Amino acid sequence: MVWEVAIKRSLGQLDAPDGFAMQLLDGGAVPLPISIDHARAVRSLPWHHRDPFDRLLVAQANIENAVLISNDERLRRYGVRVAW
Repeated sequence: MVWEVAIKRSLGQLDAPDGFAMQLLDGGAVPLPISIDHARAVRSLPWHHRDPFDRLLVAQANIENAVLISNDERLRRYGVRVAW
């Protein structure tokens, strides 16, 4: 998620504060590496969303039983928990 935030910030598509990653960690977020299982799970996702970053986040949320933090309503179509 921090990776996508950094990309969107650099494109001017998101206004996130400096130190965003530390704020997440201070708030209890746990870093989640991308595993082979996560990457493999993307292959079986339906094409509700075309963005490869978001599809990977959905795969991770499915495997890890995690909550996605996003305001993208399309992600809810995957049946994952989405907060925002």
